[in-house]
Amino acid sequence: MARRGNSVIGIDLGKRSYKAVLLQKKGEARYVLNSFATHQLPGEPADADAIASELKTLLKDLGGHPRNCAIAVSEPGALLRMIEQPNTPPELLRNALRYNDLGMLNQDCKEFVLDVARISNEPPPSSDGAASVSGEGGIAVQTATATQTRYLVGGMLRAQAKQIVQAAGKARLVPEILQLAPVCTLNAFEFAHPQVHLNEAFLLLDFGHVQSTVLIGRNGELTLTRAFDYGGKHFIDALTAGGALDASAAQLLVQQGDSGMTEICRNTLTRLATEVRNSIGFFEGQYETSIQRLFVSGGLSRIEMVLQTLSDELGLPCEIWDPLENCEVALPAPKRKALQQEFASLSVACGAAFEYLRS
Repeated sequence: MARRGNSVIGIDLGKRSYKAVLLQKKGEARYVLNSFATHQLPGEPADADAIASELKTLLKDLGGHPRNCAIAVSEPGALLRMIEQPNTPPELLRNALRYNDLGMLNQDCKEFVLDVARISNEPPPSSDGAASVSGEGGIAVQTATATQTRYLVGGMLRAQAKQIVQAAGKARLVPEILQLAPVCTLNAFEFAHPQVHLNEAFLLLDFGHVQSTVLIGRNGELTLTRAFDYGGKHFIDALTAGGALDASAAQLLVQQGDSGMTEICRNTLTRLATEVRNSIGFFEGQYETSIQRLFVSGGLSRIEMVLQTLSDELGLPCEIWDPLENCEVALPAPKRKALQQEFASLSVACGAAFEYLRS
């Protein structure tokens, strides 16, 4: 395998907008943001040519760039599942999923491109099945009665994956990585807040345009992932009464704290709060560990009323987190100022880029 470069474009293919970051690795733990861009879509691209056209506009806004890219896809039809299996090398599990998808996932996945990754903290099994000491001083023991290990299975429709790769080629990009958006959100959080990721129970709530995702982990280990059909589209539809009120005017009233809009905001977010509360309850019941705060990202996280409403409903503080927390920022003054408004929407793009640079 060819050695990867030290610069990469991380791209988030969302339903309403495309986002990109240009990151460079300058040392073992030194990362630099050289540029970023956000491009609003006029509508959902219908084919590879349309996606390529939107990508070219995004790249033009991004500026000078390498050809290598890591792409994350926000897709409600994607498959994201946690399974438990005996300690098994991921490459063997990939083959098992290919030939026994119904038995392992209770779903016919022939139309999906699947991948799998270990998400348990235990070191991987040794090749000979004997006890071994890892490079970090941990001990891994594999026996005939090995304990169950958790794995994350991700899948994207084969036709969609092919379309994205074709579009990237038309935009003169080389997609080295193709991942699902929730996985990239977790990658970015691990990089930005390593101590919280390793030592605490945490909940990540990412607002998308048509759906939101919840990821819950503890002590460096992902334990729960959920997606539900509520996102920015549903929030705006509620504020504008399905288009009866101009969206900009509605958002201005929200910012001004209009009492009527406050009530609408609270009512529409009740469903989201219920889903998050159920997720927290399930996790705390399973692990007897409490969630102390929520880390939020995505477009809706920039609206103070949304954060305040969720905090009131759940009785927990909601914090916007910065995926570039541990990055140097090499941007001109105007773009640096714009970053203060956009960073909450860049977690997925950053997560894709981090995965490329650290692999």
